[in-house]
Amino acid sequence: MSTLDNKVIIVTGGAAGIGGGITSELVKRGASVIAVDVNEEAGKNIEAKNPGKVFFLKGDVSQEAVAQEAVEKAVSKFGKLTGLVNNAHVSRQKPLLELKEDDWAISFGTGFNATLNFMKAAYKELKQSKGSIVNFGSGAALQGSRFQASYAAAKEAIRGLSRVAATEWAVDNIRVNVVCPLAFTEGVEKWKEQFPEDYKHVVEQIPLGRFGDPQTDVAPIVAFLLSEDSKYMTGQTLMADGGDIKLR
Repeated sequence: MSTLDNKVIIVTGGAAGIGGGITSELVKRGASVIAVDVNEEAGKNIEAKNPGKVFFLKGDVSQEAVAQEAVEKAVSKFGKLTGLVNNAHVSRQKPLLELKEDDWAISFGTGFNATLNFMKAAYKELKQSKGSIVNFGSGAALQGSRFQASYAAAKEAIRGLSRVAATEWAVDNIRVNVVCPLAFTEGVEKWKEQFPEDYKHVVEQIPLGRFGDPQTDVAPIVAFLLSEDSKYMTGQTLMADGGDIKLR
């Protein structure tokens, strides 16, 4: 198990879903976490479950000031910042020709722009701590899944940004990697209930035969990238998807 003792990490969308699983697993491995989320109930809950280890910051990640505040809270509450996980992303699923300007704006605002703003806000502290950034891509973008144009475009923009930052910031000892997860979240659970045959078909295509668990399957891969165990890795995309997509 990759240890994260004395690590201080920001997790966007860190109160519930995949982000909540990541927050819980990072704390389990010794880290302190600033969980940034708009879901106040979930945020207060995960903070209460991890007293002194999780600080919940209610905020819209699309707002640049929230990124600055998250970094400030990490330093004021825990003394430093060693890692950043850009997990939050909101999008609407529609056919490409039906996507309106607002649909594109919300996906790029909460996805690409948020990732960029948090990276820029965290840069100074991560340079000082020789820290690590984990950004989130998506198999939907790699495969070109139907009705995912605004989401896929933002996710691939994030991957491009991550590769450039990995190259430019290597001299500062900041590592930047990408994780593409396939996890059984509340959203997937609702989809399974509504479209059981579609769900079954997707599962049948996954070599390991199941969707991953946010905390026990996806979060350990994120933890590895935040730990010293991955100190010679940067600019990479890791698939946390049970073998669904094999990058070449």
